Amino acid sequence: MNNLNKNINAYKKEFKYDFDNKIMLKYYPKRIIEKLVNGSLLELGLGHGYTIREFFNHVSMYTILEGSSAVIQNFASNEPHLYKKTNIVKSYFEEFETKKKYDNILMGFILEHVENPDLILKKYKKILNKNGKLFIAVPNAESLHRQIGFYAGHLDNLKKLSEADLLLGHRRYYDKQELINLVIKYKFKILSIEGIFLKPLMSSQLQALNLPYDVINGMLEIGKKYPELSNAILMELTVE
Repeated sequence: MNNLNKNINAYKKEFKYDFDNKIMLKYYPKRIIEKLVNGSLLELGLGHGYTIREFFNHVSMYTILEGSSAVIQNFASNEPHLYKKTNIVKSYFEEFETKKKYDNILMGFILEHVENPDLILKKYKKILNKNGKLFIAVPNAESLHRQIGFYAGHLDNLKKLSEADLLLGHRRYYDKQELINLVIKYKFKILSIEGIFLKPLMSSQLQALNLPYDVINGMLEIGKKYPELSNAILMELTVE
């Protein structure tokens, strides 16, 4: 397994591609909260820590797995009070072992990072309660802004990883149908699919426009209807 600490700069506030992160990572947990099963939540990946404040008071037991000591330390430095109250388990996702079963499992922007997504889905399906839910969010290869970039000649391949992707440790993109095929392969039942952030332009172009919050929020809300075109795809699953 790769050294996860090498990507730490992408999780700091100075990261120049933090625009999308702040928008999407603070928004999509709100969508998940509306769909949660009562009970426990196991979240794979600490990342920026944006999701913690959203989930903290909505589940009876909340555990986060994180394989990077540098990411954990970054969160502890930025949010010391919240860090002390949060149950963070340092473990690679592939190596985590437990006898517990969870009512909700969240893989928020995880499958694009891991070496073997199939292994992760098989492993965590086993610890999901019978009537529990699995939530998956991934970047969308066929998002509107990527397709515009492709047809404008700025991108030669919709699956091509950008500088930001490489800094974040991304290994792949998914499109809507690929994600559907992957979860059906492991006999998950799809309860809902929605988009996260219908983004018409590159991040730098949107930032230059200095759009008001209500316009950005409008892009988030309309994205729910268009997962095939949104910046990311959010899927709600259960076991068949």
